[in-house]
Amino acid sequence: MDTLPYPMINSLTRAALFPEPALPDFDELIAEGRQLAKTVVVGPCPFFDEYGVASESEYKRQRMAEGAVMLHAHLGFREAAKSQRACAEIHESINRAGHRIDRYGICLDWSMGYPRAMREGMPKGTGLILDDDEAFAAITGAAPVAPHFGDFVMGTPAALENTAGALKAGSTAIGNLGQYFTFDMPGWDDDVATTSETVKALALIAAQPVEVIVQSNLDDGFAALFCDLTSALGMVLIERFIVEDLIGGRTGHCYGHTFTNPVTRLAFQRALARQGATPGTMVYGNTTAYGANEAANYAALAGYLLVDIHGQRSRPTGHAINPVPVTEAQRIPEIDEIIDAQLFANRLIERGTAMAPLINDSAAEAVADDIVAGGERFRSNVLEGLEDAGVDTRDPFELLLAIRRIGAKRLEEMFGAGEPEDSIPRGRQPMVRSDVMDEIENAGRQHLDNLDDAMRTAIRGAGLTACTATTDVHEYGKLAIDAVLGELGVAVIDGGVSTDPDKLAARARDSAADFIALSTFNGVALGYLKALKREMAAAGVDVPVFIGGRLNQIPEASNTSLPVDVGDDLANAGAVVCRGIGDMLPELSAMATAKD
Repeated sequence: MDTLPYPMINSLTRAALFPEPALPDFDELIAEGRQLAKTVVVGPCPFFDEYGVASESEYKRQRMAEGAVMLHAHLGFREAAKSQRACAEIHESINRAGHRIDRYGICLDWSMGYPRAMREGMPKGTGLILDDDEAFAAITGAAPVAPHFGDFVMGTPAALENTAGALKAGSTAIGNLGQYFTFDMPGWDDDVATTSETVKALALIAAQPVEVIVQSNLDDGFAALFCDLTSALGMVLIERFIVEDLIGGRTGHCYGHTFTNPVTRLAFQRALARQGATPGTMVYGNTTAYGANEAANYAALAGYLLVDIHGQRSRPTGHAINPVPVTEAQRIPEIDEIIDAQLFANRLIERGTAMAPLINDSAAEAVADDIVAGGERFRSNVLEGLEDAGVDTRDPFELLLAIRRIGAKRLEEMFGAGEPEDSIPRGRQPMVRSDVMDEIENAGRQHLDNLDDAMRTAIRGAGLTACTATTDVHEYGKLAIDAVLGELGVAVIDGGVSTDPDKLAARARDSAADFIALSTFNGVALGYLKALKREMAAAGVDVPVFIGGRLNQIPEASNTSLPVDVGDDLANAGAVVCRGIGDMLPELSAMATAKD
């Protein structure tokens, strides 16, 4: 979320960040969370009984002492019964093969971020919806595997009630704090209330009689938006300061979706290890490396897993590795595909162990030196800068809200560790350039190289203006679109991330945009487009809408777990459907010619 609800000024001030006449008292919020801990505690689940532990952290330390490489699987079908069956079947299949799956990430639907009382009728994605404590417990009770509730628990308007449900069901790793900084629930604008619920939830976790990890997926937070990996480590240190030093909890950080370069991927693991990130949660699969060809995706799968296996073998941090099924880029993987990926990873662990003598870590260690130095500088810069602006940096509420409202781009511009350089993004030379920025530039270059000179000239000379936005938290597609359009001389107006349809329509109207380019991911493509078209009509906006990304949605009034492709429906509803960025360019050329 880099579009502030309040206008920023060049000189950062408390008044610009907090225009409210008063903010909640953080002592009262923390007291409320601690009070709830008297009745809401970590409940029983088969995982504790199977391994004789009281928490996932205890289990992880035991496995690290054994020299084990732990395995994580991500699952969560819309149909609750199927999700429960998946938990049992995956565990049983891996056990029969002589292996172990250590933890599950339970993928909840984004509508879980709304309080239960208002969830009915709100937009839904493709994930699991748990309506009561019994539903939470049914998932954790399906197999003796550590249950991790991540997305759409912490950092949402429903943070406290979802955290309570997860704790009572036996989860001792709860997230996703990273989403607090980047995700806006559609139709919900009250970031003060969201922050309040998040602080209460953090206090509830910190007051538990056993260790509970507050999980944060950096790639769902600011890491995918930073140009410099040192800023990503700096956010680790800032989040740890808030959760551990100010509230008394424990943090565990996940990374990996956007870490493609094997050197920087290993270097970041090393940097976390040096900062005492033990035990971590999981290293997520490098999903941005996946494409449409499943066979080719096995190369990407093996590539990142070998790095992660070596990292945990040579300097364990307790992060479980995550073999993402090769179908992930196209659709929600089925149960058998998750099992296949787990078996693949276990065989790779067996084979990869013998490769250790061939690996020289010196390049990664040198990069880790820079990541640590820059990360510590970023942390200091942010805390000192906010203190100078009048933010109470000993108040977790103010600190969280200030960082969220500033946003990743502005935060890095003001406080990044790199040396100033006006000619590059964020106005700073990255100490360790983010893989995301390299990927976006490379992808954009490929699209532009395939564009003939006549089209390029027509688009560049037409003076077009685009309003770009996303339907959900995933901004990667929007960043790529922005980069390509910018290279073609198209003026790009930021329509925001997780933008409500009415706001996007108004933004397009006010900016006199020639078209809207919309990136979507979480199974809401058709519903969002229909709402957007209604709002555009009401606002008097009549421009083309290009839509790309994962163009799927679970059919309305359906109990099926799997979404279906809605590309034809989107076209019938008036969108220009783009299966890739390249599909947009001939259409832009035609628009440019017509404009002349």
